[in-house]
Amino acid sequence: MDQMAALELRSVDLQSPRNNKEHHTQEMGLKRLIVRRGQSFVLQLHFNRSFHFGKDYLTFVAETGPAPMELLGTRATFSLTQARKGNVWSASDFTTDTNSLLVSFFTPASAVIGPYTLKIEISQGQGHSVAHPVGTFILLFNPWNAEDEVYLPSEILLQEYIMMDYGFVYKGHERFITAWPWNYGQFEEDIIDICFEILDKSLYFLENPSKDYSQRNDPVYVCRVVSAMINSNDDSGVLQGNWGEDYSRGVSPLEWNGSVAILRQWSARGKQPVKFGQCWVFAAVMCTVMRCLGVPTRVVSNFRSAHNMDGNLTIDTYFDQNAEMLPIQKRDKIWNFHVWNECWMIRKDLPPGYNGWQVLDPTPQQTSNGLFCCGPASVKAVREGEVHLPYDTPFVYAEVNADEVIWLFRNGQAQEILVHNTSSIGKEISTKMVGSDQRQNITGSYKYPEGSPEERSVFMKASRKMLSPRRASSPFLDLLGCRGSQDQPAQLQLHLAKTPEWGHDLMLKLHARRVPDRVHPRGPIRLVVRFSAQALLHQGDTREPLWRQTVHLDLDFGEEIQWPLLLPYENYRNKLTDEKLIRVSGIAKVEDTGRSLLVLKDISLEPPHLSIEVPKRAEVGKALRVHITLINTLTVALSNCMMVLEGSGLIDGQIYNNIGTLVAGHTIQIQLDLYPIKTGPRQLQVLISSNEIKEIKGYKDIFVAASRAS
Repeated sequence: MDQMAALELRSVDLQSPRNNKEHHTQEMGLKRLIVRRGQSFVLQLHFNRSFHFGKDYLTFVAETGPAPMELLGTRATFSLTQARKGNVWSASDFTTDTNSLLVSFFTPASAVIGPYTLKIEISQGQGHSVAHPVGTFILLFNPWNAEDEVYLPSEILLQEYIMMDYGFVYKGHERFITAWPWNYGQFEEDIIDICFEILDKSLYFLENPSKDYSQRNDPVYVCRVVSAMINSNDDSGVLQGNWGEDYSRGVSPLEWNGSVAILRQWSARGKQPVKFGQCWVFAAVMCTVMRCLGVPTRVVSNFRSAHNMDGNLTIDTYFDQNAEMLPIQKRDKIWNFHVWNECWMIRKDLPPGYNGWQVLDPTPQQTSNGLFCCGPASVKAVREGEVHLPYDTPFVYAEVNADEVIWLFRNGQAQEILVHNTSSIGKEISTKMVGSDQRQNITGSYKYPEGSPEERSVFMKASRKMLSPRRASSPFLDLLGCRGSQDQPAQLQLHLAKTPEWGHDLMLKLHARRVPDRVHPRGPIRLVVRFSAQALLHQGDTREPLWRQTVHLDLDFGEEIQWPLLLPYENYRNKLTDEKLIRVSGIAKVEDTGRSLLVLKDISLEPPHLSIEVPKRAEVGKALRVHITLINTLTVALSNCMMVLEGSGLIDGQIYNNIGTLVAGHTIQIQLDLYPIKTGPRQLQVLISSNEIKEIKGYKDIFVAASRAS
């Protein structure tokens, strides 16, 4: 019998369009093979002759990382078999057709993620084997697979937390929450490569590349590495933070529209940190990276977020008798808002019951095991006060649960507690609602209702774990456990008389009501109320007062007074930060007792609104006319106006338009054509910045249809 010719590999069809669609990666493109672990994919191998199973032997080798080893899980060797055997690398379920072989490949749900090379070794019997390159592919986490540690059993949630490439970041103040549109853009063609560049620049990789790669099968490890790499405090991370007000050497954090431009700049400029970011930028970029890698991720905002560095679960704030909030010497602060991520995963490193959403915070605040990163901390562990569970749970717990103590500072020392707030921190914890542009309040997943027995019980449990035994038995905990308010003869509140707009005078009303107390059960009282207004910075600091006023009030028992207050535009015109927040404080002194009362009002100034209209149906490749209108409702001109448009699937990169000066009271109308690139739901983000106001933002949801044959 004639000996068969040696089997030789002539070509390979990676079947990328078919495989990528089945693996939910088609949005990343159809030219490269991008698959998810724990799910089979097919390749077609073309030979010089027909393949004979039992006579021709095929062995495949898949490798990733700098020094692949089977022991480390970065190299897999497996032979062609007729049927798959369990959750291991395999090539099976093949069909032959003339000189071609269609093979089903399977990767285990615990495989290392990353770029792989695939080789084939061909032999006949015990004879010499010949190796051929088959091709390359990228392997990602698979939240569609029940065996994967990031499995999320809901198609609706997967469409939101993996497939949605735009969303909102919530900013501002608990009473003035602003939805900022953001272009995540995780499916732009080069973003997947940049994500792996980020992992390859981490200190873990640089210290021990083989060990680092071998741990990339673990979502806890990967998200922790990414959390450290989004900031640049320890490494060649993506973003450099800047909480000052001088952004002349980079881009103001307020002027970013999305993650794509940031990631591309970092990659293109030799992995130099991009200037500048603050918490919402760090978290939004991390969301892009984690969704791209296949980990369900969302962006979460916590309003009045405690930055509790000493772990004592109280944040102290100081006012002088003129109602001026004093500079904070300690690092403990209350941020107006703070933004972090939640990633969905199983926590095999924790006791049962702590799977699901985990807090990851890439903003550099404090070190964790020597690096500036935070998490993953189980949201369930935070809610239950299980602060001993890794990672960084005490810090996250304090962000949403710390108590606020406000002191009157006199003669060089804190002399009187004005307020002890047990419920003023961790407000309106927010994320984008699934399948909607609305905001979802998820405070209840972080803590029990404020004031409930469960909430105080959890607080006491966490306090005893976080404080040393010496302090845990001190009067400090007795103070935390009591909820009684101070006995005061009057109630004071500040209200806005009309909507506050930047560029206009601010109208407020002081509501004062006489109530009985032990010292003055029914008689009249006299109050001297000193007011101060200060620019409020994002991290909770304030500037020098920009307005002061003193009011004298006589209150009879049961009487209620409304006193008008005017804060002129000229007082704050050049005194605010880009965030346009003002804190108005009042300290009332009861004349015959010397006791003090505090009243506070934070004001967020509304910028002008822009409108975006798209009157016609959007189709791929067809001109789409967009109408953008901005009315300058201010009493001053907006100078040096720059417009930036962005939107994955609508625009490749960004469109810039210098629109000059917009005179007070005037309207500017801009028309331009876009040529949509991808089908499906898309979002156009528009930012107009000027010297006077950095952030006039708008968005438009656009559904793009496939092109109709002409």
